[in-house]
Amino acid sequence: MADLATIARPYAEALFSSVKPAELNTVLVQLGELAQLSAVPEVAILANNPKISADELSTMLSGMVKTKLDEKVGAFLRLVNQNHRLSAMSEIAAQFELLKNQSEGAAEVVITSAFPLEGEALSSLLSSLKKRFGGKELRPTIEVDPSLIGGVRVQVGDEVLDSSVKARLAAMQSGLSA
Repeated sequence: MADLATIARPYAEALFSSVKPAELNTVLVQLGELAQLSAVPEVAILANNPKISADELSTMLSGMVKTKLDEKVGAFLRLVNQNHRLSAMSEIAAQFELLKNQSEGAAEVVITSAFPLEGEALSSLLSSLKKRFGGKELRPTIEVDPSLIGGVRVQVGDEVLDSSVKARLAAMQSGLSA
C-alpha cells in the first residue's frame, strides 16, 4: 500500500491552491474537525460500507462537525469520499497545515522539557530557536516529559535537537559500550 503521506500530499496541495490566504485558518480548523471524525472507528465503518454513497457519507460528516463547512471544504470532502480516501484525512490536514505554515514563513515546533517551561526561559529558548531556523515564526507546543531528567528536546518538522540529560546519558552509554 502506498505511504499515507504520498496519498495525502496531492489532496492537501489541491485544496491549498484553491483557498485564498484569508481562508486558510478557517479551512485548517474544518480539516482538523474532519480529521478527528475520520479517526472514529464508527465513521471508518460507515466509510467502508458499500451501501452508503460518497455523497451520503459527505452529508453525514458535514452534519457532525461543529462548524458549518465552507463550500470548498464540502466539495473537497465529497471528492475525498468518492476516492475512498477518508482514512487519509488526518494526514491531509497535517500536510495542509505544513503548506499554510510555509506560505506564512512559520513552523510548528514541539518543545519537550523535563519541567514546565514558562516566561523568560521559554521566550529565551524561542528566541534562540528562531535564530537557528532562519528567523521563521515559531508556533510552539510545549510538552512535559519527566523521563528526560533535564534539558529539552525540540522538533521542528523532521529536524530534532535533543539536548536532554536522557539523550546525553544514552550517548555516553553507547560510547562506553563500543
